[in-house]
Amino acid sequence: MYAVFKTGGQQHRVSVDDVIQIERLKADTGEEISFAEVLLISDGEGDVRIGTPVLEGSQVVAQVLEHGRGPKLDVVKVKRRKGYRRRIGHRQGYTRIKITQIS
Repeated sequence: MYAVFKTGGQQHRVSVDDVIQIERLKADTGEEISFAEVLLISDGEGDVRIGTPVLEGSQVVAQVLEHGRGPKLDVVKVKRRKGYRRRIGHRQGYTRIKITQIS
């Protein structure tokens, strides 16, 4: 069984016991969270339910494992022959979750 749900402007295809990284959420580590914007649920044997745009009464329940920051994305500015070099970076925050239930 798998589901497609939407969070943080992205869609994720998950099954039970999957561990994924999503955009950072305001939730404590160990807390259970649920996602109500479920777009699709399939039992894996051909029975597929597709929402228009979401499935009413369906949810994906997950447990928050940790919060962190991704790798640094580099922006480099260079002006030739002048010795001018600047390095600017950005690290996107994420939340790692484990899917516990699809209903």
